[in-house]
Amino acid sequence: MTDEHTLLARVFLARVVEPGDEVAGRWIRERGVHEVARRLKSAGEPLPGVGDKRWSGLLARAERADPRADLVLARQAGARFVAPGDTEWPTQLDDLGDARPVGLWVRGRPSLRMWALRAVAVVGARACTEYGAHMAAALAAGLAERGWVVVSGGAYGVDGAAHRGALGAGGATVAVLACGVDRPYPRGHTELIGRIAEQGLVVGELPPGEHPTQSRFVLRNRVIAALTRGTVVVEAAHRSGSLVTARAAQRLGRFTMGVPGPATSGLSAGVHELLRGEAALVTDAAEVVELVGDMGELAPARRGPVLPRDLLEPSAGQVLAALPGNRPASPEEVARGARTSEDEAVARLYELRALGYVERHGDGWKLTRQAMISVREGRSPS
Repeated sequence: MTDEHTLLARVFLARVVEPGDEVAGRWIRERGVHEVARRLKSAGEPLPGVGDKRWSGLLARAERADPRADLVLARQAGARFVAPGDTEWPTQLDDLGDARPVGLWVRGRPSLRMWALRAVAVVGARACTEYGAHMAAALAAGLAERGWVVVSGGAYGVDGAAHRGALGAGGATVAVLACGVDRPYPRGHTELIGRIAEQGLVVGELPPGEHPTQSRFVLRNRVIAALTRGTVVVEAAHRSGSLVTARAAQRLGRFTMGVPGPATSGLSAGVHELLRGEAALVTDAAEVVELVGDMGELAPARRGPVLPRDLLEPSAGQVLAALPGNRPASPEEVARGARTSEDEAVARLYELRALGYVERHGDGWKLTRQAMISVREGRSPS
């Protein structure tokens, strides 16, 4: 557990340093949080890797930072600060190296570390189609029913559909925000994010009251990728932010998956680009779990409907296949087509007659009308 002195230093840095700042991350790794916080508070010489202008900006933010006040605001919002080294810290975030968050603000009762052990990201377009919303909700519900945590960004479109799908299935979901966890964004999702905080977790790097920016949205996506075993992209245009999440997942060695859409849809163009690369094509939760789950969590085999003729013995099936569809055939002709003896062919023809597939026609044999219909429609000839 982080001691109070270290906690205050990290909360201070979370207010001063922008998410994903790898220069600051290197300072923390090489010098420790206390030394970095001290240098910023004392307004001394710039730390290595930044110019005077950027250092002045950091000092201005440091002058206004009040970590104790941030902790009070967080408690009022029902949030806590989780830092590296805490028992609740998800260690897979350490894979981000110097871009690792200084800490995370967390709303909700469950343990973030435990939930992140079995989590999948479902992301995609904000302006998604009905197909995209349906697929996101169905995937999330299926994952939740299988005991997986659905992680997304709380945005409109695919994100919102994924969260609602998991909640509707009575499952677990995590919203990773690009703003303070006490300030739901977008405003239209205030009720949804409130439901997530009650039933799941709302997570963010930024301290209470902070607003989102375009760069913060982009950098937030690395946390979604790192928290989860894999990322599923449901719909995404070529320049979609969800592709940033997918590529971050690939860099981190996580599974990257895509749900295909119409070839003519611009909203699926980015997904199709991923699928042409290293991403795996998935169409339902079972296929996602087969990739990200433990050994033996396999998706069911995919095949068409079982037809009555599929249940025939192989030798009988060969004889049936050897019969022409438009005329009778002699036993000799059938035997040649089935690559068997004439006696064997006759024996199988009588079996097939008993099953309703063939009938005698003079000295020859032909398919029954009902058998020809069953072959076309997949129905029993009886």
